[in-house]
Amino acid sequence: MSLQQFIEQLDDLAGSARQAFMAAADSEQLESARIEFTGAKNGQFKLIQKQLGSIERGDKPLAGKRLNEVKQEIQNAFDEAAERLAGGQVDGERDPKVDATLPGPVQRIGRLHPITQTINELKDIMGRLGFTPAEGPEIEDDWHNFKALNIPDIHPARDPLDNFYLSTARHSAPSLGDNPLLMRTQTSTVQIRVMENRQPPIRIISLGRVYRPDTADATHFPMFHQMEGLMIDEGVNLSDLKTVLKLFATSYLGDEVPIRIRPSFFPFTEPSVEADYYWNGKWVEFGGAGVVDPNVLSAVGYDPDKVTGFAFGLGVERLCMIRHQITDIRYLYTNDVRFLQQF
Repeated sequence: MSLQQFIEQLDDLAGSARQAFMAAADSEQLESARIEFTGAKNGQFKLIQKQLGSIERGDKPLAGKRLNEVKQEIQNAFDEAAERLAGGQVDGERDPKVDATLPGPVQRIGRLHPITQTINELKDIMGRLGFTPAEGPEIEDDWHNFKALNIPDIHPARDPLDNFYLSTARHSAPSLGDNPLLMRTQTSTVQIRVMENRQPPIRIISLGRVYRPDTADATHFPMFHQMEGLMIDEGVNLSDLKTVLKLFATSYLGDEVPIRIRPSFFPFTEPSVEADYYWNGKWVEFGGAGVVDPNVLSAVGYDPDKVTGFAFGLGVERLCMIRHQITDIRYLYTNDVRFLQQF
């Protein structure tokens, strides 16, 4: 096909499309015309575009230029027709049944909840650091929630007043062989389930809901979200943990953020630390972390003499509130549209 023939076809197409769009009496007719001329599969523009390959090589730049110009002309004609119909005009005259001075209908566009936005961003950041998302059940048993995490029977964390147990017979610390169900109190349960079914190396994160019978106030809620991170391999140590937390804080908060590590205690890590980062002129608690305790590795069948690892747990709500300067966690769960539409 010659360049001249190709351009003539494009010009004819632009004129036909413009006339069809102008003749449309309603949005349904306009959409039918749009599909006829610019449909993704069998639209007339697509059919002509396919003929570009038959143009001689030296003429292709001019042919491609005109092709793009006609595409824009057709789009402009469609936009003008759509605007005309939206304003209540038919055949160039305003429909007397439409009062153009009245405000149009409010378009309410849905959006993701700020917690969901935060979770998606955390997954993206940790994914760039090589961590793969993993999931586990929210209804857990005593083994995965406590025992495999090196939390003894007499530990205060097992107190019925601090857990949502699903067994009404539960009144004291479990005896041997007792494995009651409860709503999980931490996403650390996921790391146990992953290690039970996979061999090192492991590099995972788990983000999900956890439950504790706390009284709701500005900083506490009986249901909230955690991000659990776990890395197991040969030679993993505390410096690796600090590096990951540093990279995460920098990526999430946007600037070079100072990190400090303070000694702490958790039954499932040894040594255990609390991590803080410096934000807006003060130190803010980041979360608990540490080197995975050898007893935890042994509980899932790993040899603690061959592999080591680190784990950390961060509060998703806390990260969300700091980023958006939210002062009360209850705002995130009252479903007030005036609050949610700000995100």
